[in-house]
Amino acid sequence: MIIGIGVDVCSIDRIREACNRPGFTDRVFTLPELSGSDQTLAGRFAAKEALAKALGAPAGLRWTDCEVLSDETGRPSLLVQGTVSDRVEELGVSRLHVSISHDAGVAVAMVVCEG
Repeated sequence: MIIGIGVDVCSIDRIREACNRPGFTDRVFTLPELSGSDQTLAGRFAAKEALAKALGAPAGLRWTDCEVLSDETGRPSLLVQGTVSDRVEELGVSRLHVSISHDAGVAVAMVVCEG
């Protein structure tokens, strides 16, 4: 059963600029997420936003309680803990599906929460 769906589109230039502001990367990304290009970071940011939307965007979610990982083939996945894990459990989510793409200066991500 689908519990939630979220989509987000993010400007790659906007994330590049934000990453130059003091404190932004510490607040939004985990250390392993910081590896990769500006496109990768924008895609990861969009995935976090899409997950928040799929979970109903409740107040109090911490950005770093969701980590966007990639396997050796580049396939993304979401690792959740803390505030995000609490919300996932509250809603009865058993699987998270994520897809990320980027082109023409934007990154897009879609997350499906399955229960």
